[in-house]
Amino acid sequence: AHSGGFRIAMPARSLYICYFGLRQPLLQTQVLPYLRELLKDGHDLTLLTFEPEFSKNWTTEQLSEERERLAVEGIDWRHLPYHRRFSAAATAYDIFRGTLKVRGFIREKSIDILHGRVHVPTLMGALARKFSRRKPKLLFDIRGFFPEEYTDAGIWPENGILYRSAKRVEKWLMKEADGFVVLTEKARGILFPESKPSGYDRLGRPVEVIPCCVDMSRFGLADDSARNATRQRLGIEGRNVVVYVGSFGGWYLTDEMLDFFETARAEDPTTFALILTQREKDKITGHLRKRGFSPDDFFVESVAPDEIPAYLAASDLAVSFIKACYSKLSSSPTKIAEYLAAGLPVVANAGVGDVDDLIDSKNVGVIINDFTPKSYSRALDQIKKMNGIRSRCRETAAEEFDLEKTGGVKYRLLYDRILGDEHGREN
Repeated sequence: AHSGGFRIAMPARSLYICYFGLRQPLLQTQVLPYLRELLKDGHDLTLLTFEPEFSKNWTTEQLSEERERLAVEGIDWRHLPYHRRFSAAATAYDIFRGTLKVRGFIREKSIDILHGRVHVPTLMGALARKFSRRKPKLLFDIRGFFPEEYTDAGIWPENGILYRSAKRVEKWLMKEADGFVVLTEKARGILFPESKPSGYDRLGRPVEVIPCCVDMSRFGLADDSARNATRQRLGIEGRNVVVYVGSFGGWYLTDEMLDFFETARAEDPTTFALILTQREKDKITGHLRKRGFSPDDFFVESVAPDEIPAYLAASDLAVSFIKACYSKLSSSPTKIAEYLAAGLPVVANAGVGDVDDLIDSKNVGVIINDFTPKSYSRALDQIKKMNGIRSRCRETAAEEFDLEKTGGVKYRLLYDRILGDEHGREN
């Protein structure tokens, strides 16, 4: 809320539309925590997800249990199957089904806000509203530059028909939406430069910059006892642990990160590579062995989101190398927030969202400008010389990425603004 006053919020009926499944880590660590923050203002929340391989992944009992668990929290969970085959046609079919479902919710629940996470869900909301008598507000939670992400990752041909179609849809959604969320100040500067001083675009629609936040209480457990317990379990007491959390390939620079691990080990033979990834574990293990790592020198595994803080607590330094391209100016990597919350200095590359500005201004790591052993060695040396780095990292995470004090406050304020005087006001 604004300084000098207090916020009066009136509950709204919101439908949050998300084009992936309930069990996916991103939904568990990002979507649900934000919804719980919105519940603090008494909003009536419905969550629509698209579940992959629905019949294989969910039993009737599991569905019932999950629905009841979320209902107790105040979230009405609904779902549709996600279709994977014949990609573009499958997405078009899901959009059609989703639009019908959303239109039904608008009528059934008298929805006030349609909250679309990224382009496809927002399109469902926009189409459903167009064919509904009731006209709820449409919040376009843009997140990243979706069409450019697909071309930068090599999934779509540059300026091909899919890219051009997505850009036409994006242009229409930008016109139709009543409010916006972006992840970075750089993205705001590209899309809504006029909103920086006021928080509103040229048409008077609210714009919020909300980075990927973390629940700081999860990382409060990343203390010395958790550090010692995890290190003992992994047999890495007294070693220099370099960690990476996340995917490889695509935007995530596999060879460069593995080269960094190799340089760290050359500089300090006690270096241990700790890699937490959901896919291609055998491939990454093979790459490490080719670089001279013995089985005692690394741990590559997939772990549940709630286990990550303990592994980060056991580490000394974190790495994140992401392809620097136009689409990544809009990116706020969750791993950066998690690393800092665990007190870990970060070695990252330039050109990704607001990461450069954050790390340089807060002195919580090193930004490299090229991927060479010389740059890696220099970064490792700089980190060793940083005093008080762990506490400074935690303080930065609390200031910039706290789910409750940053993400939750901004989303609730945005809901008030998007509804205007009809539901909320500032006094």
